[in-house]
Amino acid sequence: MKGISWIKRRQSKQIMVGNVPIGGDAPIAVQSMTNTETCDVDATVNQIKQIAAAGADIVRVSIPSMDAAEAFKKIKQLSPVPLVADIHFDYKIALKVADYGVDCLRINPGNIGSEDRIKAVIEKARDCNIPIRIGVNAGSLEKELQVKYGEPTPEALVESAFRHIDILDKHNFDNYKISLKASDVFMTVSAYRLLASQIDQPLHLGITEAGGLRSGSVKSAVGLGLLLSEGIGDTIRVSLAADPVEEIKVGFDILKSLGLRQRGINFIACPSCSRQQFDVIKTVNELEMRLEDVNEALDVAIIGCVVNGPGEAKEADIGLTGGLKASLLYQHGEKKQKIDNFSLVDEIEKQVREQLDQKKLKLSEKTKGYSLIETKE
Repeated sequence: MKGISWIKRRQSKQIMVGNVPIGGDAPIAVQSMTNTETCDVDATVNQIKQIAAAGADIVRVSIPSMDAAEAFKKIKQLSPVPLVADIHFDYKIALKVADYGVDCLRINPGNIGSEDRIKAVIEKARDCNIPIRIGVNAGSLEKELQVKYGEPTPEALVESAFRHIDILDKHNFDNYKISLKASDVFMTVSAYRLLASQIDQPLHLGITEAGGLRSGSVKSAVGLGLLLSEGIGDTIRVSLAADPVEEIKVGFDILKSLGLRQRGINFIACPSCSRQQFDVIKTVNELEMRLEDVNEALDVAIIGCVVNGPGEAKEADIGLTGGLKASLLYQHGEKKQKIDNFSLVDEIEKQVREQLDQKKLKLSEKTKGYSLIETKE
């Protein structure tokens, strides 16, 4: 049954990043990170808006200096989504962006100096109701842990996490989430499994420095897919050496494949062979580009011949089965019409948009006379 997940998610505490719930029974949030120069406010805001338009729930911004913190004040005012400030070592930057309304601090308590500095950040986060993300990374593991374990290991990552957790616990602060990232898939998966069995805080998943668009997407799909299929994970970031917008697309595709979230067109398409009656690959590529703006969930099957075509087409919202010169269009399991093979892309796009318009009209009629009030926690 398409669109349904049989995954039983791990029970976790829920926190709020701005108006986005993380953990509990909330949808798994998808996020990315800007790669612009933060002090370039216009460039950073434009990229945040592009990432948000692709579907991001949350965007992270690196704040490496006080100048960047001042720029962040303007960026936050113009952002359409909650922002996480990525900060290392300098506690004063954390205090500054907290005053400017940051929605989450990505800062490891054990790396910001003396007890007084740690306490200052935690108290500021508590006063402003700002969650903290503990971010453990195999590439920046504490030296003593590298000596103890000889190299980064799942156990070393978890021990590092608990060092930071213990600091927050000491100050009675439980508004936090955790990530344990490595570029190695098995190390990452093992570390998250270990930690997930010991705490109930929400977990931020990612395979760090996964690689370029293709290889990084594959590694992320394998690693995150393993964890998500076991119910582990409350928010994800796909780390690619590519446009951040692509991270969001891949993230949603991973969740969509597991039935955990639905956004945009879900294409069911055959890889094509000599039986195909039209160019399947070209047709799907063109449809993906034309329908990239669609946010609503819809299953569209594009199958090149009659071997698997009718079966897949009947299960989709819109289905196409290849035929000689003309292909057969299905809607909601019913045969509708034949389409000339030279007009497939135009006609399928038309059918998709008409069906979405009908859905919106039905929703509008259903809610007519009612006042819809958006509530935010």
